[in-house]
Amino acid sequence: MTCTGCAKKLERTLATVQHVRNVKVSLILSRAEFDIDPRYGNSEDIMQHLERTSEFKCEKVEDEGFGFDVTVSDPSSFVEFPRPIGVKDVTVVDKKTVHIEYDPGVAKARDLVEKGWSTPLELAPPRPDPSLGANTRHVRNMGWKTLLSIVLTIPVLVMAWAPIPDMEITYGAVSLALATIVQVVVAGEFYKNALKSLIFSRMVEMDLLIVLSTSAAYIFSVIAFAYTATGNPLYIGQFFETSTLLVTLIMVGRWAAAWARQKAVESVSIRSLQASTATVVDPTDDSTKDIDTRLLQYGDIFKVAPDSLIPTDGTVVEGSSEVNESMITGESQPVEKRIKSAVIAGTINGSGTLLVRLSRLPGNNTISAIAGLVDQAKLGKPEIQELADKVASYFVPVILTIMLITFAAWIGVGIQVQMLIGSDAAIQAVTYAITVLIVSCPCAIGLAVPMVVVVGTGVAAKHGVIFKDSQAIEIALKTSHVVFDKTGTLTEGKLSVATEKYVNSDVIAPLLLGLVKDIKHPVSVAIATHLKAKGVTPAVISNVKAIPGKGVEGTSASGQILRAGNSRWLEQSSNEQVQQILAQSLTAFCFTIDNAVAAVIGLKDTVRSDALDTVQKLQGRGIEVHLVSGDDDAVVRALAADLKIPETNVRSRCTPADKQKYIQNLQGFDATTIPTAQQKKTTKQKNPSQVVIFCGDGTNDAVALAQASIGVAIQHANDSQGIGADVAKSAANVILVTPRLTGILTLINVSKKSVTRIWLNFGWSFVYNIFAILLGAGVFMPLKNVRIPPEYAGLGEIVSVLPVIAMAVQLRWAKV
Repeated sequence: MTCTGCAKKLERTLATVQHVRNVKVSLILSRAEFDIDPRYGNSEDIMQHLERTSEFKCEKVEDEGFGFDVTVSDPSSFVEFPRPIGVKDVTVVDKKTVHIEYDPGVAKARDLVEKGWSTPLELAPPRPDPSLGANTRHVRNMGWKTLLSIVLTIPVLVMAWAPIPDMEITYGAVSLALATIVQVVVAGEFYKNALKSLIFSRMVEMDLLIVLSTSAAYIFSVIAFAYTATGNPLYIGQFFETSTLLVTLIMVGRWAAAWARQKAVESVSIRSLQASTATVVDPTDDSTKDIDTRLLQYGDIFKVAPDSLIPTDGTVVEGSSEVNESMITGESQPVEKRIKSAVIAGTINGSGTLLVRLSRLPGNNTISAIAGLVDQAKLGKPEIQELADKVASYFVPVILTIMLITFAAWIGVGIQVQMLIGSDAAIQAVTYAITVLIVSCPCAIGLAVPMVVVVGTGVAAKHGVIFKDSQAIEIALKTSHVVFDKTGTLTEGKLSVATEKYVNSDVIAPLLLGLVKDIKHPVSVAIATHLKAKGVTPAVISNVKAIPGKGVEGTSASGQILRAGNSRWLEQSSNEQVQQILAQSLTAFCFTIDNAVAAVIGLKDTVRSDALDTVQKLQGRGIEVHLVSGDDDAVVRALAADLKIPETNVRSRCTPADKQKYIQNLQGFDATTIPTAQQKKTTKQKNPSQVVIFCGDGTNDAVALAQASIGVAIQHANDSQGIGADVAKSAANVILVTPRLTGILTLINVSKKSVTRIWLNFGWSFVYNIFAILLGAGVFMPLKNVRIPPEYAGLGEIVSVLPVIAMAVQLRWAKV
């Protein structure tokens, strides 16, 4: 895909298929994603339809599940062999390769390769990142075509420009032959693409301009050669060097632009952090063996040598070291690792040696999860992209109109001013019209937004900020309010028991532990950890149910109703013991049995080290900071005072619905329900300038995350489920990979720098096209005798597109 016209064409073609919905197309990734109703068709049918009605060659991206490629002599026969238990699918990749997909909970990768079939299998070389593979092949194919065009063009240029003996007819005949090959073999693709766009997509796009301009130059050269061969040369004469050089420079420009885009995407590729090999330790004799990371399996313990990449997520079982996690989290300081510490795929070990027990396979580790979320953002389309698409849709018709005006104007100038005969004036006018057609370039406009989004999301990801929605990049710089949850957001979320009082601890503690032991809320985790440390054995509790914003309830073996949670829900706010706990600015946790108080526990939390600094920096930018929490009033207001958050911006004892309503009031929404992503754009706001960020971490924050203009979910360091594992992260637009509140500042900075570059790209595209069209049309000829010769007009692709790509790539080094 070369420009925004390609993306629009693909969208239109897919839109003609009735059972396809929710189409998303990425120009940079060369990828389309859509939902399909399996009752009416399948992806193979769609691929065939696209290849028939457009110039695109399609392949299905299979990056879900676990699998590996192996090399076999006869793939078609191999697919028919009986499959070992645990193998879900075997598909042919090419003439020597098949892909084996398996269930890692049933089968083990190394066992399948070594003894799953009658003979050991040979792993095939790993395929490239699916986001980059198609583009790599496209760049390579374009490179070969460009080289062919150069080889054929050079002799034509030598015969036209070099001081060699005058053999006009002979040179013309050879030039005609070479130019014909260039026009048919190299430029032939433009004809096919332009015709398919007109017939199937009803679009007039850039390829049509190329066809018109190169055809005009070629046909007029053929006519001029015919006149020369008959002894009646025309006013200008043959110019095969114009058509061949035009095609060659267009190819060079497109190849250079595609190569630059590819390198820009590669430079921020998260998947490139995945190590290719791992050193597995045999527990029976402590021997080690280097294997391909694709063959890692559950139960493996791998060795991480000093200064080497960690191949996948795991837990340290032996050794200690410092690990550089900056490539994933953006944190520059090495993180100390010891036994039971979690390590992340793609990070770099320090001076120590670690033995790590695998927790997540490479196909589903932190790298692949982050990369998948980043790709979601790349497939999204900010509103500013819709503006670019609209401008680009008018571009070709406008250029055709300017071309006709230029042609007519130069005929008039040639006849009336230069005193040329009609045919000579027409030939001269054609050269100016050709130049206008080819020197104009909508590609820069089309790339202005997606190129910056790709680099911006990649840069943010390497600083620990994951955009799930590209819309967030566009609006974050306009942030007017940041609303924080308390527990696990402004505080560490590592609660500890400060005081506890039971009616009868020997009876009550087992019931309480049985109720909360499987609940992931920070308060429940703290209570469970504390009771387990005291040696309490959990009782069997049934019908356990977590109630967001309130607590948890269940039924004991004897049929008693057990409830644990905040004092308001349990109607214990006036309880003397609760009041004593609140007076100490502790979080009060109550436990009732059949509505009678059985235990009251006070918990303390620690404020995040970067909370005050982040709040002050946000306020220094004129952004209002708010604190909303389900915790008790005294605790919440004490924290707000420590962080210098105004009392008017503090709300305590909030249910999920209360948090949603508070955000709605800040936004000025008329809505009363949770908006979808699309409704966020279209729902009427009383004050649309209010962009509200909500930052939270728990399931009870999901409603507020969905309501906010930008929902930011914090990923806790002890989250064993990984990125996007819970409800909060699924509702968020942005995920902070590490629990550092400075990620909010990074989010706003990336947005500001990205949008600035987008507008600079738009400005460059506008200036270039205006100036280039004026030069091509010969507007400056009467004043300065300056113009762009038609044969050099193909350089416009390079001149217009490369600055746009360079502007986006420069974001990599910007301070965010």
